[in-house]
Amino acid sequence: MTLADTAPKLGRKRDHTRDAEILDCAIAVLAETGYDGMTIDEVAARAKAGKATVYRRWSSKAELVIDAVACMKNRDLDPSQLPDTGTLRGDLLAMIKPMAIEEGEKKMQVMAGLISMLSKSPELADAANAAIVEPRARINRILMTRAMERGEISRDTDIETVALISPAMASYRVLILRKPVDRAFLISLIDGVILPALGLPARSSLPVR
Repeated sequence: MTLADTAPKLGRKRDHTRDAEILDCAIAVLAETGYDGMTIDEVAARAKAGKATVYRRWSSKAELVIDAVACMKNRDLDPSQLPDTGTLRGDLLAMIKPMAIEEGEKKMQVMAGLISMLSKSPELADAANAAIVEPRARINRILMTRAMERGEISRDTDIETVALISPAMASYRVLILRKPVDRAFLISLIDGVILPALGLPARSSLPVR
């Protein structure tokens, strides 16, 4: 073996400084066109990046989409910043903020764009679950565990299942019913479904504010 064989091969170092911007554009295009209509060329144009730059970083549309969806997970709310009102209902209502609703709507649009590929790509389905469904379920589990620890709900409650109700119902509402997930819907879900499922009184008769 010669020195030439063992010497490191030199080449142009990849520039990753624009990755976040390109991934943001990929999410925007995906939400607008769906996976089937999305092209790397369109993402490059939206990001004002050279096509070669994008193709050097992601060799296929699937790779780009998986990275873009996974990147959404990093923007989720810090658990240490969750509201603590003293009641589970108060905490759940405090989570309903315009920015949270807008972000949730965007995630549902992305999910809608991925529908055609989720059954064909386990890796993409895992990324979508981790970035879109699991963050909301994790927050619910934290708030419900806190309620359990203060004796508000029974320790026998299946919070793993109940924590999935809101992300599952939101997905169904957007993807199947094609209706928005707004404040009124979320409050009705909390008062009429989630609280009773946890053994707390239903409050669906309360006016939605």
